[in-house]
Amino acid sequence: MSTLQDIPQIDPASPQPAAPASMPPSARRIRRARPYGILAALVLAGVAVAFYDAIRPHLSTSAAAARVTPSSLPAVDLGQVQTTFRASGATFPHPLYAQLFAEYNRLRPGVKIEYAAIGSGAGIAQFASGQTDFGATDAPMTDDQMRAARGGEVLHVPLTLGAVVPVYRLPGLATDRPLVFSGPVLADVFRGTITRWDDPALAALNPGVPLPAAPITVVHRADGSGTTYVFADYLAKVSPDFAAAAGPAATTVDWPAPRKAAAHGNDGVLAAVAKTPGALGYVELTHAMRTGAAFGSVVNAAGRPVQATLASVSAAAAAAAPTRPEDLRASITNAPGDDAYPIAAFSYLLIYRDQPDRTKAHALADFLTWAVTDGQKLAPTLHYAPLPSDVTALTQGIIQHLRVNGRHFASAE
Repeated sequence: MSTLQDIPQIDPASPQPAAPASMPPSARRIRRARPYGILAALVLAGVAVAFYDAIRPHLSTSAAAARVTPSSLPAVDLGQVQTTFRASGATFPHPLYAQLFAEYNRLRPGVKIEYAAIGSGAGIAQFASGQTDFGATDAPMTDDQMRAARGGEVLHVPLTLGAVVPVYRLPGLATDRPLVFSGPVLADVFRGTITRWDDPALAALNPGVPLPAAPITVVHRADGSGTTYVFADYLAKVSPDFAAAAGPAATTVDWPAPRKAAAHGNDGVLAAVAKTPGALGYVELTHAMRTGAAFGSVVNAAGRPVQATLASVSAAAAAAAPTRPEDLRASITNAPGDDAYPIAAFSYLLIYRDQPDRTKAHALADFLTWAVTDGQKLAPTLHYAPLPSDVTALTQGIIQHLRVNGRHFASAE
């Protein structure tokens, strides 16, 4: 049978992890697939050494990525392919996506992915209208949005986990101890019932901290944003009053706070907070850490103040696993557990199950297979949490169900 080439791996000899008991049969078969053939060896000889040297300081070894094998269509030799994907959407995972797309292009020089970080809302709109090959969002598409998408059935492919953190600027306040926020307090700030930094509710969460008698300026996203969706989803869960005032979680929110400023993108929010004394905004963790912005801990569902870290985000995903839907459109905000960070989320690529172009379909499956397996090693270097193993298995099953013009695309050997 003709086969799609394996992507060269960092450590092909490392042992394969056991498949979770809940893994779909198709994904189990993928996990058992083995490296093979002269084509894979030639590709490995040509690029693996340079790739390994370039990213060795950042990566740990893992099992080889699964192989996708076409069933009813001839395989495409991706070493000879010249194709470009156009994609757009979330700024939340942009640092990781930029690295993933660049590293994949080093493995497959003929396959380029051009990505515009324009926000989840605009990314969904462009994808649904057929302007891009795939989209990216932190806010799962709604049923209505999926029905209206031009390309047919939409699949959500999670690529990473991240966190939204409250960022602030309070000149003169010691930076060695982050402020503590609770969900209800953040909700009251963003709905406008807490308007000053020395409010008793904030003071109670931060005993001994000399909070200034200064007004709070809320900084929010001006564009349609998955970061906004995740933050508003959390606030609505912990505060019925916020839900009533702001409405259901969405990529755009009419924030009720009276003193506010709007900015585009995570970087725009950070810039606005940095130049506004007394500002409080929300951004994705990686963006805050990259700029050194002050961000607070958040009291979780167990009543414990928790900082956003790889471990606390992973704990949130693990705690939410029992309620995860089959299509993976999951909210993991306010997850239970002592160690869970409460404003965590999956970030997704949006793809059509039925692909119109055979060559691009093979390249897309090849990229996704690498991205959800060996490519996950890049996530921790940029402060994103790798996908849980059960989510990886489910995602591999999604890849197996891609089609080209109505014909089955892939099956495991």
